[in-house]
Amino acid sequence: MPDTLDARLRDITDALADLRQQLAAEISTYPTPISGCDAQFNHLLDLRHRIRAAEAALRHEVHIPSPRWPAPRMPVARV
Repeated sequence: MPDTLDARLRDITDALADLRQQLAAEISTYPTPISGCDAQFNHLLDLRHRIRAAEAALRHEVHIPSPRWPAPRMPVARV
């Protein structure tokens, strides 16, 4: 049975939700104190932002402009 686009999108959103939960658990158990120059923690925060942005992009409806005419207009012959 071929995959439908909706099924693939559900798989992707489910995978992103799983990653988000795993990342939240890792961030919550990160040892303290955290300094402003903690590269690993900043990397985790960046990953969290990227996952949220990917989820938002998948939820966002895309407007695809369509032409006003179904086919390219033919030039009008002037007599």
